[in-house]
Amino acid sequence: MAPRPIHLMPGIGPKSAQWLAEAGIETEEELRTLGAVAAYRRLKHRDPKRVTRNMLWGLHGALTGVPWNRIDDGTKRRLLDEAEGTPAG
Repeated sequence: MAPRPIHLMPGIGPKSAQWLAEAGIETEEELRTLGAVAAYRRLKHRDPKRVTRNMLWGLHGALTGVPWNRIDDGTKRRLLDEAEGTPAG
């Protein structure tokens, strides 16, 4: 079976799918292998002004099946700490 294209994942809109493809992430499998934080870091490195924290929440949401705007504050803090290289706690 062919890998599912990134644009078919729930929560990944056309713009996000385009940015991910430009960063070399074109399938769900590639995103799952990288994880939300590593994919966010890759996108943020490519375009720091355009890529916001909402992209991190969106990537996590796409991987977990939770809409980005329903991710709890504790999870957001953990993801952001990991993305910024800040030790948890």
